Formats: sequence, structure tokens, C-alpha cells
Amino acid sequence: MSHCVRLDRLEGVITNKCIPFITHTKETIMSNSTAHSHNALPRLSFAEQSPELVKKLVDFSMAIISSGHIDPLISHLVDIRASQMNGCAFCLDMHVKEAKLHGERELRLYHVAIWRESPLFNAKERAALALTEALTQIAPTGISDELYAEAREQFSAQELSTLVFRIMGINAWNRVNVAFRTTPGTGDKAFGLDKAGLV
Repeated sequence: MSHCVRLDRLEGVITNKCIPFITHTKETIMSNSTAHSHNALPRLSFAEQSPELVKKLVDFSMAIISSGHIDPLISHLVDIRASQMNGCAFCLDMHVKEAKLHGERELRLYHVAIWRESPLFNAKERAALALTEALTQIAPTGISDELYAEAREQFSAQELSTLVFRIMGINAWNRVNVAFRTTPGTGDKAFGLDKAGLV
């Protein structure tokens, strides 16, 4: 069974179009960004303070999804790995559930953190994960020619360009949710993630 997000839930968007991916809606962001961990002081709502910027980031994320240039399973792996590296509890929780809803094998989700040693990922997925790590924690020397060549071998020019924007996007969401300590799982019902059966 497919799951989708209604674009008409986004502020300023008048459409009934349904996209088979879950993204951050402004309505849910505004309610979640005030959440905090049990041992931390409450932090401000970034969506209430910067609604126009949040809307732009939502639009950016939706444009990447709508392009259809990246395999959805690869997109999930990218989101999960970046969120692991950035320590973003909200995004990691969200994207693991999202991936499961879209048919990802549960064992592969457990193996994302050890993808180099795991036999469960193909060459294209491995190239995407390697690039995700390199762009999430950029080395002083930048992206090596070897890594770029590996990615270019697996992705078309358009795919590779969109993949880089996908990595940029998840890193942006990670950073804002880490900064304001959004509590994992608080958006499950709104996003339909409670159907993932992960508790």
C-alpha cells in the first residue's frame, strides 16, 4: 500500500496533488519545533520565528522529490545516513519509518551505519552513501577525484546534481532540528509514520 503527503497541507500551496513521499509540512514543523528532550530547557519554535524561510525549505525539499531524478530507496538511505552522522534524532526517527513504509527491508535499515562492511547495498547505493558522508562532514581537501569519479560512474549528470541537492536538503533539516532539539516521533501521526509499526 502506498502512502503519500498532500501538498495542500503546505501553506500557500493550493493543490490536491499527492506525492508518494513524506516531507516536512509547515503545520507539523510549527508544532514540533517547540518540543524538547526531557533533560533540556524548551527552545524556540523556528517555524514561528522564520515562517518564510521554513516555507522555502519545504518548497526546496518538494522540488527535489518531484523531480523524480533519484531512486526513492537511495533517497531514504541518504537521509538516514546524514541524520545518523549529524545526530539528528527527529530526522533519523522519521526517515527510518518513512523508508519502512516505502518497502525498504528492515535489515538494510540496521546496516546503513555499517554500509561499507555490509553486503546488502549495491554499487550505486554505496556511491550515494559515500558521497553523503563526504558532503556531510567535508574534509579540508574537499571531495576527492576518486570519490567524484565513483559517483559519476554510477549516476547520470542530472542524477548526480540532484543527489547533491538531496544531501544539502537533509543536512539543512538536520541542523535546524538539532539546534532546537525537536523530539523524535512527535510528528508520526501527522506524517502517517505511525503506520510503520516501529515502536
